[in-house]
Amino acid sequence: MTRDAGPNSPAAVLFDMDGTLVDSEKLWTIALDDYAAHRGGALTDATREAMVGSNMTRSMRMLLTDVGVAATEAEIAAAASWVAERMAELFAGGLPWRPGAQEALRRARALGVPVALVTSTIRSLTEMALETLGRDSFDLTVCGDEVDGRNKPDPEPYLKAARLLGVDPAACVAIEDSPTGVASAEAAGCLVIAIPCEVPLAPGPHRVLRDSLGDVDFEALGELFTRAA
Repeated sequence: MTRDAGPNSPAAVLFDMDGTLVDSEKLWTIALDDYAAHRGGALTDATREAMVGSNMTRSMRMLLTDVGVAATEAEIAAAASWVAERMAELFAGGLPWRPGAQEALRRARALGVPVALVTSTIRSLTEMALETLGRDSFDLTVCGDEVDGRNKPDPEPYLKAARLLGVDPAACVAIEDSPTGVASAEAAGCLVIAIPCEVPLAPGPHRVLRDSLGDVDFEALGELFTRAA
């Protein structure tokens, strides 16, 4: 692919998925609530908030603990399978875009730099989501079950994306919506555009807060590095 990056472009743009590009966190809440009811319990608001941006294994551990079930490896695997199947049903009904997301992907691609999807969601569900997002919107995707258990907030998802793209993570812009995702991208060295969805985000030295993707000036992303220095 021909690249024609301008002087104010980052080395790559790395997008989170749930809560950033698609408004799927609400669907996760449905599936998690359904599983909690299936086990005779209820998911607390505090636990659900702590799950936002997390991976399947960590989320299932918290969910099982919340409903009073021992979080053994077997129980975690069974819960993950049940929730993934329920999520597949919900994803099949279509995924709503977050405000400004479609235009943001178009403008990111127009920069002429690599664009990646870096998500905590497992590959099978991500493949379904790509039917909405468009497979040609990304040069690569890194999913939550492809980082050897080193999921967000560990930096490995973003470090892996940068390695595969052959770019310096410190020269990349990551776009995230959750404290867990922001922590992962910042730990990898990325500059983060933080756009809260379900959970508030605090200011920080390596992040730029925006209300929506429509507020992001993609043509001047490189200038953000100068401001953050």
